[in-house]
Amino acid sequence: MMHGLKTTSEEIVASPEKLQQLYRRTLLIVVLSQIFGGAGLAAGITVGALLAQDMLGTDAYSGVPVALLTLGSAGAAYLIGRVSQKFGRRIGLAGGFLTGGISALGVVLAAITNNVWLLFFSLLFYGAGTASNLQARYAGTDLASAKQRGKAISIALVSTTLGAVAGPNLVGVMGDSAISIGVPSLAGPFILGAVAFILAGMILLVFMRPDPLLVSKAMEHGKMINSEKKPNAYHAKNNRGIIVGGSVMVLTQMVMVAIITMTPIHMGHHGHGLDAIGLVIGIHIGAMYLPSLITGVLVDKVGRTAMASAAGVTLLLAGIVAATAPGDNLFVLILALSLLGLGWNFGLISGTATIVDATTPSTRAKVQGSMDVLVALSGATGGMMSGMVVAHTSYSHLSIGGGLLSLLLLPLIIWASRGNVHVKHEKNKRTA
Repeated sequence: MMHGLKTTSEEIVASPEKLQQLYRRTLLIVVLSQIFGGAGLAAGITVGALLAQDMLGTDAYSGVPVALLTLGSAGAAYLIGRVSQKFGRRIGLAGGFLTGGISALGVVLAAITNNVWLLFFSLLFYGAGTASNLQARYAGTDLASAKQRGKAISIALVSTTLGAVAGPNLVGVMGDSAISIGVPSLAGPFILGAVAFILAGMILLVFMRPDPLLVSKAMEHGKMINSEKKPNAYHAKNNRGIIVGGSVMVLTQMVMVAIITMTPIHMGHHGHGLDAIGLVIGIHIGAMYLPSLITGVLVDKVGRTAMASAAGVTLLLAGIVAATAPGDNLFVLILALSLLGLGWNFGLISGTATIVDATTPSTRAKVQGSMDVLVALSGATGGMMSGMVVAHTSYSHLSIGGGLLSLLLLPLIIWASRGNVHVKHEKNKRTA
């Protein structure tokens, strides 16, 4: 069986036409899985904090659900990266989605039985679906050229928009449906999340054959047969790229999660209902994913560092607008959350493309998994601390602090630019 898989990969590598067909087919499968995965992702973000607030009776620990979800996502990202490196994207990503779907049912059961510990345990493993949803963006880049990577990442992300935007706006409908079958209304979106994650996992498990990562590894093996080792300067560039790309994603994730975690609570305190909260979160998630096609083109054309800089500036503006927005002004809150999503989009796509540029198929999935661990942990930190910050200060202080934190991207980008100049100088010396 393994021999047949190897032969299939070799045949695809030997045919540019078959390789291009597999690239397009992989993107299509990723798109289909992400549509469902996005709906599952949105459930935890929209009502996780509200469910915990309702069960615990206090705001102080409202950030715990998102922290647990992102902490679980960190552990899952590590495992998915390792499993994908060894067995391919299909097994790694499908396993994460299916785990997330089963855990969503655990959240529903926790709400029915009013069991807080079961809620926290289930949210921890629900993060596996979130990790798969995020790591699926890498699957589209496995067979992409350097000039296609930003676009490939953007296609995976923008396809998440349909489910991710629809999910929060179905909060009211799913809440009513849940009540009709004897389930608490806030658990309704997690029923949707369970179905969505399980469908996303099954699509990948059944249709992602041949596996794009295994094919790309076969391509790398063929290229290495007659190639020479690259000089140390090239490896230095790779290490620098991994550090910079990872740091950009970590900072943008921390700022975004910290502010979005407390937004539903902030809105609830100012009299907004579930429908209004769902609308704001839905638009925010749309801003996270919908601009991806344009962002991907800009990352490929304008450059990774320019778009990472744009991420820092946009997140700063988001923090300022959120901090100064009147709590009862829905329009200004939508503007702030839209900027927050857009800044995250710029940071994630530019950071992801930088990571892909700096890795090879033989180590790519492992490195990507490790980077997503750091991204998830930064989100867990932001989510956990956000409740504490708001409880002791205010939502405005949290928003301003998040905006200022994003400015750390600027010295990082300057360091990266200097490193690129050094590597180019070394390459010119070798070719002279």
